[in-house]
Amino acid sequence: MAEEVLIESSGKISGHLTKSLLAVAFLSSFGSSMLYGYNLAVVNSPAEYIKEFYNSTLIRRNGEGVDEQTLTLMYSVTVSIFAIGGLIGSFMVGILVSRFGRKGTLVYSTVLVFIGGALMGSSRMCGSPEMIIVGRFITGIHSGISLSVVPMYLGEIAPKNLRGFLGLVPSIFICIGVFIAQILGLHELMGKEEYWPVFLSLVVVPTFIQLMLLPWFPESPRYLLIEKRNIHATITALKWYRRRSNIQAEVEEMQEEQRSLSSVQTLSVLELLQDRTVRWQVLTVMVVNAGMQLSGIDAIWFYTNDIFENAGIPPSQIQYTTVGTGAIEVIAGLVGCFTIERLGRRPLMIGGFSFMGFCCAGITLSLILQARAPFMHYISVACVVGIIAGFCIGPAGVPFLMTGELFKQSHRPAAFIVGGSLNWLSNFTVGFIFPFLQMSAGAYCYLVFFGVCAGVSAYVYFIIPETKNKTFVEISQMFNTKDNSMEIHALGITAHGSKMNGYGALDEEREK
Repeated sequence: MAEEVLIESSGKISGHLTKSLLAVAFLSSFGSSMLYGYNLAVVNSPAEYIKEFYNSTLIRRNGEGVDEQTLTLMYSVTVSIFAIGGLIGSFMVGILVSRFGRKGTLVYSTVLVFIGGALMGSSRMCGSPEMIIVGRFITGIHSGISLSVVPMYLGEIAPKNLRGFLGLVPSIFICIGVFIAQILGLHELMGKEEYWPVFLSLVVVPTFIQLMLLPWFPESPRYLLIEKRNIHATITALKWYRRRSNIQAEVEEMQEEQRSLSSVQTLSVLELLQDRTVRWQVLTVMVVNAGMQLSGIDAIWFYTNDIFENAGIPPSQIQYTTVGTGAIEVIAGLVGCFTIERLGRRPLMIGGFSFMGFCCAGITLSLILQARAPFMHYISVACVVGIIAGFCIGPAGVPFLMTGELFKQSHRPAAFIVGGSLNWLSNFTVGFIFPFLQMSAGAYCYLVFFGVCAGVSAYVYFIIPETKNKTFVEISQMFNTKDNSMEIHALGITAHGSKMNGYGALDEEREK
């Protein structure tokens, strides 16, 4: 066939990253995932300046300010409105990726960052706190889109033996974004009162670089073949990503997935939820995506300074302690990225959530005992660092990777909408409620996060199979086997309960 003539046949896909794959992974994450991490932490350092700006503006408008509780509420809205924008952005993913493709969606969505950055950067000059809130809302929409599209894009361009590595690259850039915000938030740099509007608006810089370079990269080959049915564009894109590697087997694997689909049309969320053949995959996506936010990591990121202050760290040292935790985040993310193809997805998830849960319990204990034992201040700081490290090793990136791996092409966008919406709803819940939970429950509020971490860890251990080095079709078959085995087990229990032969009961059920 003419198509086969275009396919190179010199060797198998290398286990090493090509420069093309590495470049697109870094660039797509640099202008998207990194901004998510930056926006998580950027409001932490100038929190008091933002509150003062809100109060002074209200005095100028109304002749009087507000009490501390009202200011806390306004600041909580500023923090959590980012997650509301992310929720709306996650709902838009299915429509955008079907119409513009994976790369196209990342390129077109950059306009949101420029709008949001301009609003936040000019808010003090215009004397409008509303511009900060609206700006964070709009940048949240961009993060909601990109947080799903980037892992979808990287998962589809990666060979199966490197899908885990590339899938965790966005999580590293999330940690880098947090770290950059923490460094720039130092008083010696942009942590001064006069700089906070510029500090908030710096999100436009990496987005501009992404906008200039990303359009030159090819679209996802899997999207081009399965959804657009363009074999020539698929082969061209694959040859660009694989360079001298043989792409014949990979094209055949994509064609096998295409044949296995009842329809190449992208499913809606409702159709996905009604499809009983993927019920365990959908439940898994719900558990791991909600769990990664309800684990308490956003409480740590949003309110790091408050947590360290309650732990007894001197105010002058808090900013440097926070930067130290950011460095540990990056190191932990690199550890997860470079070990996932060796260890697999399950160990990183189980180990990460278990260690986070242990540290959440440790924070509770240390805060209770620190009045009697001063060294407990250091234990609470160590537990905060442990939560961050445990999160960045696995739970930070593997849920997004798994969301892409557990579904075929027609189901994948809807799966990211489900996972993304739960992720952002949980993000908003923690960001908005945590300061009030902390005021009411004190040190015991971290036990809630301990329970979530323990539950997700147990779910991964008992339910989720290992997906390392498996094709999308093989992963789907693994879950079908699990689903069938559970049905057989349930029918066997029914037969045993009614004093019947297990095999006879099973045969009767199948006949029905």
